[in-house]
Amino acid sequence: MNVHEYQAKQLMRDMGLKVLAGHVANTVDEAVDAAKKLGGNVWVVKAQIHAGGRGKAGGVKLAKSLDEVKLHADDILGKTLVTHQTGPEGKKVLKLLVEEGCEIEHEYYAGVVLDRNTGRVTMMASAEGGVEIEKIAEETPEKIIKVAVDPAAGFTPFVARKLAYGIGLKSKEEVKEASKFFQGLYDLYMKYDCSIAEINPLVKTKGGEILALDAKLNFDANALYKHANVEALRDVTEESEKELEAGEHGLSYIELDGTIGCLVNGAGLAMGTMDIIKHYGGEPANFLDVGGGATKETVEKAFAIILDDENVKAILVNIFGGIMKCDIIAEGVIGAAKELGVKVPLVVRLEGTNVALGKKILNESDLDIIAADDLADAAKKVVEAANGSN
Repeated sequence: MNVHEYQAKQLMRDMGLKVLAGHVANTVDEAVDAAKKLGGNVWVVKAQIHAGGRGKAGGVKLAKSLDEVKLHADDILGKTLVTHQTGPEGKKVLKLLVEEGCEIEHEYYAGVVLDRNTGRVTMMASAEGGVEIEKIAEETPEKIIKVAVDPAAGFTPFVARKLAYGIGLKSKEEVKEASKFFQGLYDLYMKYDCSIAEINPLVKTKGGEILALDAKLNFDANALYKHANVEALRDVTEESEKELEAGEHGLSYIELDGTIGCLVNGAGLAMGTMDIIKHYGGEPANFLDVGGGATKETVEKAFAIILDDENVKAILVNIFGGIMKCDIIAEGVIGAAKELGVKVPLVVRLEGTNVALGKKILNESDLDIIAADDLADAAKKVVEAANGSN
């Protein structure tokens, strides 16, 4: 689950981390009032959407007068921002954060993630802040300092100092200030079961303060039951209607921009299915995991969501029956096809529990189903079918 910058900063503030003062605004007048409350003569007007790259897209603007605050707020509110993280459709701006300005001496990057290669929570920092960290990681990875946190020892002063010195801080006070920030960021990550905690940029002001100029927090959705205060921050206006509908029916669905609809059981199998579709020259239209406890009705709902995407030219059903039995999937496929009138090619690959019965049910139906022997065969056939229907 994602949250807005202003929400992330409030959680950080509660943990004792330094952030700039700011207020949320839903209208132009509220933005001007926010600037008046903050005082001073420099403010930053920021679009609040669940995506990075807002500045390049025109969603972050500096104002040196209340008139400029009004002008920028009017320009950004209601605007659709297209960034490298929104996709070509972009996201409409419904909220603003009006924040006090500060004098920046240097911009850094700081982040906390789970490194799946080591199985450890890893702290990252770089002196190259304020830019796309993905680009730095790809082109000059040596500029990113990574320190794995020993799960037995936890976060230690050594970790903090290595990060602080690694990004070029030298004075005792600067290192102490940065170390305190890194400790707080790690504590927040662990306390709220984050999947990522990222500050880009983390800045050193001309007054020597270390604070977060931006903030991005993502949370493990499976742990939200432990954090009611975080779950309450969910903004459904930032989520796809289809993804919300899928969640209501126990489906894991993510909308993509390809032409091949995927209905799979198991997240790992779903990712493998998408990979092999791309390997054979196709593009998946979605990630859809019906889970292990899906019913006939759930499968029918999954089909309805897939077919609601007008870009879908073919559908691949790839089921490895374990808890989810192949005959249940087969009945769901037939029910959905008849109920919804599936008019695109349908490729089905079944394997596992009750596979013979599942195949028998499909073969005895009057549906035009393309059977596949294995995953590679299924991927080839669905890509050919999608290309043939274009």
